[in-house]
Amino acid sequence: MYKRKMEEDLDCGIRVALKLFGGKWKLCIIDAINKGIVRPVEIHKSISNSTLRVIEMQLAELLHFGLVDKCAEDVYPKKTAYQLTELGESMLHILAQIDHWGNEHSDYVKEKQQLLEEEA
Repeated sequence: MYKRKMEEDLDCGIRVALKLFGGKWKLCIIDAINKGIVRPVEIHKSISNSTLRVIEMQLAELLHFGLVDKCAEDVYPKKTAYQLTELGESMLHILAQIDHWGNEHSDYVKEKQQLLEEEA
């Protein structure tokens, strides 16, 4: 197992939140599961530019930290689905605020992104 050279500061609330939700697609995964998209392949399809491997890795991290539960149906081929735990659901109001903020500022970000791409 990988051991960090420097200890993580998990006494800081922001660092704790980033540890759990800071992956590239974790917030999108939580949002998808909340909307009823529960299978890894479906989650992957719902998040443009993601890869199935990264989605599965981030689902594993969310599972490890208790934000989602994994349910395997006893069928062939095996089907796996995820659901939010109580801890995962406790994040939904924050996710809604992040979504609202992003929607309010999306035109500004799109403009800045376009300028950045034109400079490249």
